[in-house]
Amino acid sequence: MTTTTAHPEPANPPAHALTVLGAGVMGVGITALALGHGLPVHLVDTDADRLDRAAEKIGDELRLAHLMSALPPDTEPGELTTATAPSPEAVARATAVIEAITENAELKAKALAEISAKARPGTLLITNTSSIPIDELADAVERPAQLVGTHFMNPPYLIKTAEVIRGARTGDAAMAAVTALLAAVRREGVVVKDAPGFVTSRVLHPMINDAARVVEEGTATAEAVDALMQGCLGHPTGPLRTADLIGIDNLVDSLNVLYERTGDDGCRPCDLLLRLVAEGRHGRKSGQGFYTYP
Repeated sequence: MTTTTAHPEPANPPAHALTVLGAGVMGVGITALALGHGLPVHLVDTDADRLDRAAEKIGDELRLAHLMSALPPDTEPGELTTATAPSPEAVARATAVIEAITENAELKAKALAEISAKARPGTLLITNTSSIPIDELADAVERPAQLVGTHFMNPPYLIKTAEVIRGARTGDAAMAAVTALLAAVRREGVVVKDAPGFVTSRVLHPMINDAARVVEEGTATAEAVDALMQGCLGHPTGPLRTADLIGIDNLVDSLNVLYERTGDDGCRPCDLLLRLVAEGRHGRKSGQGFYTYP
């Protein structure tokens, strides 16, 4: 299945064209960010229903981003195409492929292996991951020097900084290419070394786990924890609202990656997080997590 949202052909074709793998929360967010800056995106997901929902969500995010003046107002949106399997023509045109599927090392490695075999030499390969070491995934691709990690925050159209992870085999050309791509969508990349969880997840996710444990033990409600972290410590939303925004299922996946690779018991997901996932209370995207959403 392939669909296309047509826009007038630009007088000056954009310097970047993306193929994005995965139409979940981050795939949708990254796609909306790129489209809003005039870049064409080929969005791929094996689930046709999810693709249909993604197209609607992307439209909603673009409208909200414009209302919040988070996108350049005079830029014609890029062309969006969607497919349940990568289009050879779109992949051949892509200057970068961004893998944004679920936080599972085996699935990510499989997706990267398949797409790297189809991409032309020199194509930037990006894995958007919150916790999985880049060099671990580099074993799956044909040209490890072209693989770099990014960790976009949700929603990408509002958060202007992205964590960029240079793997042990990532080449200078890939680093220059990811810097140029981030500049094209007006984002600043902060480069860190490769390690489980990098910086943001290694610090934030155990903190959220501890916050959930405080609620689980009955010390305070989720509202009280967030109010204290906001009012006393300057956290912008509170850790448990942040968990709902990340997706509690994604948070648990990331904590499992950290626990398996570091042995840090503080990264073992607490029972409350596991129970919320089992109950389908995944946060904003499911309508209920620590909080309830319309």
